[in-house]
Amino acid sequence: MAEIETIKLLGDGDGEGSQGSIMVPIDDLDSVSDDSPNTVDELAMELATIQQFAKRIAVIGSRNLAITHQQIIETLVTALASQGNTIITSGGSSGTNAATIRGAMKANPDKLKVILPQTIGQQPSDVQDQLIGVPNIVEHPDRAMMTLADASRVCNREIIDDCNQLICFLSHTSKTLHGAIEYAEEGHKVITAFYLD
Repeated sequence: MAEIETIKLLGDGDGEGSQGSIMVPIDDLDSVSDDSPNTVDELAMELATIQQFAKRIAVIGSRNLAITHQQIIETLVTALASQGNTIITSGGSSGTNAATIRGAMKANPDKLKVILPQTIGQQPSDVQDQLIGVPNIVEHPDRAMMTLADASRVCNREIIDDCNQLICFLSHTSKTLHGAIEYAEEGHKVITAFYLD
């Protein structure tokens, strides 16, 4: 008779804090027949394939960030763009978007896509200056009459629609960014949320 290992799962029942369990036979875990394929090599090949796949990563977040947080974002984005990932963000004179633009421009400007909530002309002059040299900018003159808050919400959704993965830097009180994460969840995106408070 096969030996069975019981694995306890917390919170898997009807009541709060209830426990469920599954039974796993462990006798045959180490036995591999001589004619079976080398599963370690197959796993290594699959892992290499996953790692080679360049993603479209959206990076959005708070404008009010400490300089150390901005430096962390810039370093992270530089690494992601250097690995061949496309980075998608919006314009911003400070905070997450600005750090994202700086990081991607350091690594590979061709891997950066900036989607603006409105037009370049409607951006503050420091944002316009930051966008000089960015090869891929999407403007929305059709949103020129919208408030910046409404245009930004629509812009966040457009950024999320265009990505495989969302990285978001936010505080627990940020309703707009929480709404963006919920939208990404509905779209079955991979989500990484960094809470700054």
